[in-house]
Amino acid sequence: MKLGLSIGYSGAEMDLPVERVKTAERLGYDSVWTAEAYGSDAVTPLAYLAAITSRIKLGTAIMQVSARTPANAAMSAGTIDALAGGGRFIAGIGVSGPQIVEGWYGQPWGKPYHWLKDYTEIMRKVWRREDGLVHDGKQIVLPAESEGSLGVGKPLKSILHMNPDIPIYFGAGNEATVRLCGEIADGWLPLGLVPGTFDEYRPWLEEGFRRAGGGKGFDTFEIQASVFVDIDDDVQAALDRLKPREALYIGGMGHKDKNYHKDMMIRRGYADAAERIQELYLAGAKAEAAAAVPDEWVDARSLCGPPARIRQRYAPWEECGATSLTVRTNQDAAVPLMAEAARLNPPVSS
Repeated sequence: MKLGLSIGYSGAEMDLPVERVKTAERLGYDSVWTAEAYGSDAVTPLAYLAAITSRIKLGTAIMQVSARTPANAAMSAGTIDALAGGGRFIAGIGVSGPQIVEGWYGQPWGKPYHWLKDYTEIMRKVWRREDGLVHDGKQIVLPAESEGSLGVGKPLKSILHMNPDIPIYFGAGNEATVRLCGEIADGWLPLGLVPGTFDEYRPWLEEGFRRAGGGKGFDTFEIQASVFVDIDDDVQAALDRLKPREALYIGGMGHKDKNYHKDMMIRRGYADAAERIQELYLAGAKAEAAAAVPDEWVDARSLCGPPARIRQRYAPWEECGATSLTVRTNQDAAVPLMAEAARLNPPVSS
């Protein structure tokens, strides 16, 4: 299995783990991934990393579609891909929750399915430069025809001749968007894929492949799962460190009645815990919400404990249905440990 490294988004201070990324590249990791919410963006750090690396692929997990127009996303991806030498950028895109979409980006929630469909089609039109940019979608229309438009928009082609085959991955977790991902995307950044759960998603992807036609299937499609890694001789301490993040996403990342993370926890059989976590978190009892996260929930989504336990528990991840696994960690030591577990072959220096 290929490995990726997630560097996520920043906290209060911008701290890019450059040496960790360089180590990952040296050890044979396939990709490095950024993120964005409402702080540091997902694109800018990859421009910096492109300059100090030579092989590792540069992915966004994810660029939020409400944060920038699809033409701008295509420009950013195409520019970094060109600076990096071509063939290294992966455009991971997705839709955040309605609180962020409308509250932070000032965009209407609209229809997430059509956001992703129109966005993907427009990005590919920009990269391929086949005609002037025109799009008549259900979510996005180009040239603009919305209220306030002058009606003089001109269909344009990109000045920069970009890589026309930059892959697009979707961050997606519900049936409609996962099915669309299988149909029109090049890869999938699954929400909550852990060992033993792939059969939940398989029929959705297969239906997408069927709609795509042309022989598309699992052998031509990338699935980039992710796992939290925390090395500690005290397994409970490692699990407890991951619980505040789970409480944040289950309890507070989204509206009370529209939260993908909570819905997934309920679907996996933890309805009572999900309701309790959200109740405590929204009441401001964040520590209590974290304490209410079940150990087994965290353990299924992570590799925690001493190195021997992590190596032993890595094996099921190789059979989880993914083609690549992104390591999510704040520990430098986790990078070589996971390279060892995955039996990576470091690239030969030129």
